[in-house]
Amino acid sequence: MYSQLSPHRAHRVDLPGRYGPVAALRAPAAGVDLGATALLVPGYTGSKEDFAPMIDPISDAGLEVVAIDLPGQYESAGPTAEADYRPGPLGAALAELVGKLTAEGRRVLLLGHSYGGLVARGAVLAGAPITGLVLLSSGPSELPPGERRTALDYGEITMREQGIEASQQLNEVRAALHPRWSLIPQELKDFYRERFLRSSPAGLLGMGDSLRTEPDLVAKLARTLRATCVPCLVVCGELDDAWSAAAQRDMAERLDADFAVLKGVMHSPNTEAPKELLATLLPTWRAWLSA
Repeated sequence: MYSQLSPHRAHRVDLPGRYGPVAALRAPAAGVDLGATALLVPGYTGSKEDFAPMIDPISDAGLEVVAIDLPGQYESAGPTAEADYRPGPLGAALAELVGKLTAEGRRVLLLGHSYGGLVARGAVLAGAPITGLVLLSSGPSELPPGERRTALDYGEITMREQGIEASQQLNEVRAALHPRWSLIPQELKDFYRERFLRSSPAGLLGMGDSLRTEPDLVAKLARTLRATCVPCLVVCGELDDAWSAAAQRDMAERLDADFAVLKGVMHSPNTEAPKELLATLLPTWRAWLSA
């Protein structure tokens, strides 16, 4: 079973960031270095560990890997204002990190998962000098109505009125309603709990609000990608329960981006089906780097 606890060769490092140290897992390219870095950005309530199953295969393909906690997530320092956790401000902070990596002589392949995709979009709109963009299980705008959005509504009320501990308890009660929760090892459940409780409440509230209010910026992103000649790939699971596969396909068409759908996969291909995801990512990245 792949998970956030999957073993890998990356080292835990801190990178300089706008709001303080950015926690990261960093692994050098193994073998022939293609001179590029895969910068991996997690989604709401996520962390750098969400990419654990992918780190070694990406490194083995000749790419450096940098997987981060966004500001305010888990082990990264973050701002105090909820508004600073919107995709625009976080995107600007991410663009600065991209700039530091390119200053080291690296070409940056930027991948954002879920909310991280909205932040990656913000980074591109802020002028991040990337070589390619991957939007993984992310959407064109706010979350559509459904279980995930309803959970955000109730989660905000609980966190504001009772605090982060009560919000985490609500998360666990809700998760226990799904049969697959009983199959998750206790060690992994403990990690989910620790990660959530160590994240910034302002960050959780700010990101959660953005997931319910983010406007459709696809046309603006498309113009930016065309102007900078940056290629884009949209990839998602067939059964994504956040933004539907159909909505992501439409976004890809509007972006003039490549599109891939992974059969039988839900919202987190990076942990659900990393081999299948990498079978799409690695050839795409090689093509972009050789263009």
